Amino acid sequence: MTTVYDFSAPLLDGTEQPLDSYRGQVLLIVNTASRCGLTPQYQGLQALQERYQAQGFTVLGFPCNQFRNQEPGSADDIAEFCDTRYAVRFPVFDKVEVNGDGAHPLWQYLVREAPGVLGSRRIKWNFTKFLIGRDGKVLHRYAPIKTPDSLVADIEAALKR
Repeated sequence: MTTVYDFSAPLLDGTEQPLDSYRGQVLLIVNTASRCGLTPQYQGLQALQERYQAQGFTVLGFPCNQFRNQEPGSADDIAEFCDTRYAVRFPVFDKVEVNGDGAHPLWQYLVREAPGVLGSRRIKWNFTKFLIGRDGKVLHRYAPIKTPDSLVADIEAALKR
């Protein structure tokens, strides 16, 4: 049976990161963008990271440029933006595609396991979020407009499992 632990992806520095290294943690996987109206969610995501990291929680950010060219920069640009604008300390991966033939296998898995409205297997916009249980399976999918602080109850429930 497939879980998120079966995938890997390169971090912004190019290092291939197996998601198996997060085994046993609760994860929040998010497609991000630097030039989106929802970009301030980085602040809330970092707050969740700080609040729950000691309990075995990690946010994983996956920049994506598939929505109106809102993540056009290089890996260095993204790293600098995340650091200087939002002091992001959670792992941020290299840009991925989340839809279409070029979609990263992790994202193909996520949308298959947690389809959107009416069974859609597409990511509709930046800052779509997936909560992953300690067993590596998808627990919830959240729309982009769901703010990070609105996920607290679900995160706390997942941490108790």
